[in-house]
Parts: sequence; structure tokens; C-alpha cells
Amino acid sequence: MATTADFRNGLCIEMNNELWTIVEFLHVKPGKGAAFVRTKLRNLRTGRQLEHTFPSGIKIDLARVERRPYQFLYKEGESSYHFMHNETFEQISIEEALISNPGLLKEGQEVEVMYHADTDTPLTCELPPFVELTITYTEPGVKGDTATNAQKRAVVETGAEVMVPLFINEGEKIKVDTRTNRYSERVK
Repeated sequence: MATTADFRNGLCIEMNNELWTIVEFLHVKPGKGAAFVRTKLRNLRTGRQLEHTFPSGIKIDLARVERRPYQFLYKEGESSYHFMHNETFEQISIEEALISNPGLLKEGQEVEVMYHADTDTPLTCELPPFVELTITYTEPGVKGDTATNAQKRAVVETGAEVMVPLFINEGEKIKVDTRTNRYSERVK
């Protein structure tokens, strides 16, 4: 058991017989009345997001989860992804729905798989915050068209489309934010 004072981003809780992870939280102490904690929760099974308010100090059931390091091996069929544990070399297959951003996943990529400790079942597969990918196709930028923050479409080595600035060309490596699927910076 924990209280709302133990809240932090990424904490897994049990609520209404479902597993939820805290995406955001804010402790609010109004001038009049009792304090409360406003949270944004994500369901680990369905991916649905929910805003929920907890009274300050209420008891919360924590879910026991483990994060294990895995390496992406290959994709089989439409939605089956195969991973290998970095220490035991055990291989598992995970469905596409459990992966945070499968379009940016390339072979050999390191990921973290979150397991429910009681049932030993995978809950989610999270990519690192940023990945480095090579641009395989993009239209050439037009000279003198840089006065605004204009962007163009680019296809990266995994086949995903990312919006990039006009000065980015084919063959360059870029860093992509996996949480927002956006261009971050050019890799030197």
C-alpha cells in the first residue's frame, strides 16, 4: 500500500481491477478545502488515457512490475515482434499493440519490457526516449525557403515518416523522439 505522496511518473497502480501507469500528476492545495492530486493515467492493457483526481493521503494499491532489458530481433507477419533478453538470451514474442512506437523500432534496438511480477506476463515494451535513424528518402530543400520553420516529410530506415526541417537531406542521421514521433536534431 502507498499513498498519494508516493506518486511519480511511471508508477504502476491497481485501480478497479485494472493496471494503470501514471503519466502526469499534480498536487493541488487550494486556499479553501482539502488538498488533492490530479493525475493522468494510462491503462496498460488497452492504452486508454484517463484523468482522475485522488484525495490527498488516500491509500493506493501498487502493482508489482519489473523492467527487463531486451533487444529487438525481427518482425514476423503483421503484428508479431521477436525480442531477446540481454542477459539470459531467452526469446519472446510480443504483439504490436504492446509496443509504444513500433514504427521507429529497428533491428538490434535496445528496449525495456515491463512485466507484471505476479503473473509474469509482458505489459508494455518501451523504446528509449530518442533513437538515431538514417533518412532513406526526402524531397530536396528549396534554397531561400528557410525564413519560417517549414518542414517536409522524410522516410527513415524503418519505413516510418517523420517531419524534418528543410535542410535535412537523404543519407543523414537524425535523432527522433519516440514519445512524440518528432525530429529532435541532426546527428554528427
